Amino acid sequence: MKSQKLGRGLDALLGEMDEAYENESTARDAVIELSVKDIRPNPYQPRKHFDENSLLELGESIKHDGLLQPIVVTQDFDGYVLIAGERRLRASKLVKLKTIRAILLNSDEQKMRQFALIENIQRDELNAVELAEAYSELIKMYNVTQEELASKIHKSRTHITNTIRLLQLSVKTQRALVEKKITAGHAKVLIGLDEKEQQIIVNSIIGQKLSVREVEAIIKNIKDEKKPASSKSQSNKFDFSEIMEKFDSLGLRVKTSSNKLTIEFDNESQISNLLEYISK
Repeated sequence: MKSQKLGRGLDALLGEMDEAYENESTARDAVIELSVKDIRPNPYQPRKHFDENSLLELGESIKHDGLLQPIVVTQDFDGYVLIAGERRLRASKLVKLKTIRAILLNSDEQKMRQFALIENIQRDELNAVELAEAYSELIKMYNVTQEELASKIHKSRTHITNTIRLLQLSVKTQRALVEKKITAGHAKVLIGLDEKEQQIIVNSIIGQKLSVREVEAIIKNIKDEKKPASSKSQSNKFDFSEIMEKFDSLGLRVKTSSNKLTIEFDNESQISNLLEYISK
């Protein structure tokens, strides 16, 4: 019952964002012209990386064609705080615009965080790691499963699961992905390796321009070498694909070997969800 209630809260937030943009001319969400120097960034902005060339292109477009969609702000004691639209604000500053159109909303700190997460997800403005962190935070914030989140933001459950799994990578590997030194395909096959192994392979990818298939072959060799002689001679290798899909649908992370399956829990509610599923 708890997840359903909070899930409806996520629906309400999505609806409120749409309503803010659809009712720009209403008294409640009136569009005003603000000085860009009076607007502070959203402290809960999930996006950390902004491409300056892309911002400059956006700024020139805004300068010549106008801002098609206003930013969203809330009033503070000494000015305004940005809720949504950081790229538009940064781009406007970059081309020296003095003012910007904005929708003024009443908001608290929690809603500022929520708006920033949702808007960046909907606009595809986050890199893979930032997106994984945003999905993970929404799941914790609303106590919903990966499948429920996928349904509400119109993404596939597999996409949500695979993206969140990127958070299992080391910080250095995540940075290489963000800086586009490796691709998302490379990153996915590195999950499960220890930090040292990841770094060795990342260096090889960058230095030798390895394809994803070549990296998969290297990882297979690493795993084969780790197997003790007794296990190498055994032919017992089970197919966990079906049961892994079940655990994925419950938002659980699992790791497998030839005859072993390990479940990782993030919180107590995941344990309760699993017990409830088993008892059906």
